[in-house]
Amino acid sequence: MKVALFIPCFIDAFFPDVGIATLQLLERLGCDVDYPLDQTCCGQPMGNSGCEKEAAATENLFVRNFTGYDYIVAPSGSCVHQVRDHLTAADQTPDALAVRSNTYELVEFLHDVLQVREFPWAEFPHKVGLHNSCGTLRSLRTAKMSEIDEPFFSKPLTLLKGVKGIEFIQPDRPDECCGFGGTFCVSEEPVSARMGADKVRDHKRNGAEYIVSADSSCLMHQKGCSDRLELGLKFIHIAQILNGAQA
Repeated sequence: MKVALFIPCFIDAFFPDVGIATLQLLERLGCDVDYPLDQTCCGQPMGNSGCEKEAAATENLFVRNFTGYDYIVAPSGSCVHQVRDHLTAADQTPDALAVRSNTYELVEFLHDVLQVREFPWAEFPHKVGLHNSCGTLRSLRTAKMSEIDEPFFSKPLTLLKGVKGIEFIQPDRPDECCGFGGTFCVSEEPVSARMGADKVRDHKRNGAEYIVSADSSCLMHQKGCSDRLELGLKFIHIAQILNGAQA
């Protein structure tokens, strides 16, 4: 299986260890991974700000970079949501439609495509609170939404249960947005900061040592809130835990 690794621009700039862990994890699991060197942004910041038409050149470049692969995998639910559901400024050619439909967030790729359940090399003896970003929860549907009456399921929890020693805590409001929201945290800074503070306090109050998520953008926002409140929480991407990170 030929997999293209899509590393979002903010992960490339601020969290390269997440990209490396994603690559190593996919290769551990037998994937033939390629990294298109000309990849840039997927266009989400422009779309998020209401500048969809201005993203056309960026989106067309994304399609050219990722055409021809069986799967495109990224460690970012929000970016995958952008590609799959909102890559609409690009020319909607057969290649573009194939790229959009073949793009997967890492958790859903591991859970649904590779159907992995055990990570024998991984051990993480810590109390962990799971943060499902709004994009993964309500757009990619990787877990049950609390506002919908349906049987419980959680793809990230299913994967993390294959890690030795991990202990999960349950926040009081597990589905509440952390307030990042892309450009929302810039345009609505006071609201965003209060939402982030509420989120990290909820995890801390319920005993979390670490907050884990499939979205480094949400973790980045929450870490800033936690550090300012001096809560002592730590933050880690799910790819790092599944790849065997100890702390």
